Amino acid sequence: MAGKNKCMGVHAALIMTILLSATIAMADDNTPVPAALSQVNTWFNNNVKPYTQRQKTLDPAVVTAEAGQKVIKVMQDGKGNFKTVTDAINSIPAGNTKRVIVYIGTGEYKEKITIPRNKPFVTLYGSPTNMPILTFDGTAQKYGTVNSATVIAESDYFVAANLNIKNSSPRPDGKRVGAQAVALRVSGNKAALYNCKLFGFQDTLCDDRGNHLFKDCYIEGTVDFIWGSGKSLYLNTELHVLGDNGITVITAQARDSDSEDTGYSFVHCKITGTGIGTYLGRAWRARPQVVYAYTNMTKVVNPAGWSNDNHSERDKTVSYGEYKCMGPGSSKNNKRNLSKELTDEQAKRFISLGYIQGSKWLLPPPNPKV
Repeated sequence: MAGKNKCMGVHAALIMTILLSATIAMADDNTPVPAALSQVNTWFNNNVKPYTQRQKTLDPAVVTAEAGQKVIKVMQDGKGNFKTVTDAINSIPAGNTKRVIVYIGTGEYKEKITIPRNKPFVTLYGSPTNMPILTFDGTAQKYGTVNSATVIAESDYFVAANLNIKNSSPRPDGKRVGAQAVALRVSGNKAALYNCKLFGFQDTLCDDRGNHLFKDCYIEGTVDFIWGSGKSLYLNTELHVLGDNGITVITAQARDSDSEDTGYSFVHCKITGTGIGTYLGRAWRARPQVVYAYTNMTKVVNPAGWSNDNHSERDKTVSYGEYKCMGPGSSKNNKRNLSKELTDEQAKRFISLGYIQGSKWLLPPPNPKV
């Protein structure tokens, strides 16, 4: 009997260990972002540990990639491995399974950069104290809108940190055909951007497909300057509107069906800029899903908040929400017709890493030894 009790005790301890491990793994995804901005970085660091501490919960491919990472340098003065980012990307073999960190030295790189789908685990990294500028003047007229981007990241597990990414094409004047110009397109799954600044006018960021994180970023534009079918969490990111006499819109999220698992969630962001009357989003497609939580909205935001894009039938199909936002442009200070103030329960899934399934792939910002 005593032996059986001992076994039962060991068995119970084993069960407790398994349950505790499951709870820890689950916490990565389900612990909500704190209501206080001052606590966000601590929350993030507690839930996004280095891969060496999460090898049993991360995608195995991520563990393999990070364990074998290497750094290649791009320096305009010739002191690195390459002088252009494009040459560095071309050097990475198709189907690579190891993390390749492309360290980009200070300066302005006038290139149209594409990371193709068959080159996963690529990181573009700049110094946080001397961020490089990646710029090109592609337009929709020349390349088509989605392919006009200065940087196109088609592959999975893409990371960017400490970069200025700019489309230097002229501001659209409403007369020139095909004047839309994208700075960045992210089309791969499981991508993260840290401390990046995106500059453009119309269609600045094509948040195209897959689960994405944008943390501590800055995104600037005029019309639809965040658009596409991604499922993305924007954390502590500034959305800067370049207002004028025409319409200005932050998001044009492209969800068409309730079965599509896509949407944008902005948490602890701030909306700044010039002009007045900016829409938080427009119903470019039938069922867009966009939520703003704990976001500071200045008077640049239109009191109505949202636009049905002259499709009154979409009034009942959009999924727009706000949660505990603040500032003169927030729903707290204005009446909304198309969005609702979310309850704690309704907001829960939009304000955790679970929204982008982060526990399986998300890692802290890179800090390579160069």
